[in-house]
Amino acid sequence: MKLFTPLFTVLFSCAIAFSAQAKDQRDYHEMVYDSGCKTCHDQGMKAFPSDEACLQCHDMGELAKQTQRKGHEAAQNPHDSMHYGQEAPCMECHGEHTTKQAICMDCHNFDYPKFK
Repeated sequence: MKLFTPLFTVLFSCAIAFSAQAKDQRDYHEMVYDSGCKTCHDQGMKAFPSDEACLQCHDMGELAKQTQRKGHEAAQNPHDSMHYGQEAPCMECHGEHTTKQAICMDCHNFDYPKFK
């Protein structure tokens, strides 16, 4: 019984944390969750979705327009960067099931307040 209580507490805490994380993720792509995981996981469930899977719903040109900046920040567009243009792999910055940071942040300290 002494081993059961701590084990139960850990498992229960993990379940609550996972359900809270799943809720946060679900809000952004809620419209495709009912279609099943393979809607995005076109390379199998143990692999990241391909860029082609992302681009079925997201238009890179439109994303570049939405994230366009002005003034001295004009070169800080994550979807049309001076290094990658519009060719940066989606999964380098975005993750549905894990928190990531923009690949730009590996070398730069840009501020992307709307980054998800």
